[in-house]
Parts: sequence; structure tokens; C-alpha cells
Amino acid sequence: MQISLSDLMAYTEWERRKWYQCLRQHGETVLRISVGPHRDDRFESVGDWVRHIFAAEIRYVERLGGRPLTDPASIPNDNIEAIFEFSQRSRKELRNLIETLPAPEWDTPADYKILNYHVKATPRKIVTHVLLHEIRHWAQIATVLRLNGVVDEFHDFLGSPVMGGEWKREEAQK
Repeated sequence: MQISLSDLMAYTEWERRKWYQCLRQHGETVLRISVGPHRDDRFESVGDWVRHIFAAEIRYVERLGGRPLTDPASIPNDNIEAIFEFSQRSRKELRNLIETLPAPEWDTPADYKILNYHVKATPRKIVTHVLLHEIRHWAQIATVLRLNGVVDEFHDFLGSPVMGGEWKREEAQK
């Protein structure tokens, strides 16, 4: 039994919907929350981090397609609607890549320059990385927000609708 790219896509799409609702509920000030002093220098705020999730997704798709890379600075980091509209574009691009990449190419390694690194990887590994990268960052964002008083429902895979099942709180004993 394996988890599929479709399962990871479905989970990250569910996560995006939940985070979009949470961020809208708490307002755009949450995007300005600092991610702390011991951060990656590329990200100062939660908004930077959220934008990074979607920018990484589209930039990997662009790399795989041999296209010029989107400049993430063109997307505001302090506007929930703009960031999540960008997420729809990035996901549409990823979905299109998955649906159109010829089967033999999925497991053919290629060379890429990513930041200051030389990377040799298959499209399958890169797409898997994109989805796990998003999951990892949402967990980090959840921690930063929780430490700043912004609490949301559980986002665990087990509680998601992906692969079926059920997640509900038991009624309190009287």
C-alpha cells in the first residue's frame, strides 16, 4: 500500500482551505507575525512563509518545464486574498504538470540549479518534495501562530477527509 501523489494533493488542498479560512477569520495582521529570530533569512513574517509555500510550488513546476521562474516578490505577503489567489495559480500549474508529463519522464533524472545547489532528481521526486515541503511549512506556521495566540482546529492528516474515515470529538460525559 502506498500513499499517492493524488492523496498528498488532496491533503494539501484541504490544508489550504482550512488555513485560508483561519487566516481570514483572524485578519491580515496574522500575516505580519514574526517567525522569530532564528529563522531562515528569507522569511521574516508568516505572510512571507505562506507566500513561499506557493512560490516554491510554481517555481519547481517552472523548473521542470524549463520556463522562467516567477518572482515571488511580485505577490504581496500581507494580503490573504492575493496570496491564496496565487496558490490557486500555483496548484493549477502543478496539476497541469502532473496530468501532462509523459509517463517515461516521471522517473528520468535531470539536473537543476536551485538556490546555491546543484540538484539531480526525477520529476516524481520533485513533485513529492513540493507536496511534503508544503505540509512541513504549514506545521511550522501552525506552531508560530499558536505561540502568538492564533489557534485553529486540528490539521492532522488523520482528521482530513483524504482516504476516508472520520474524526469527531466525543461528547463530554455529564
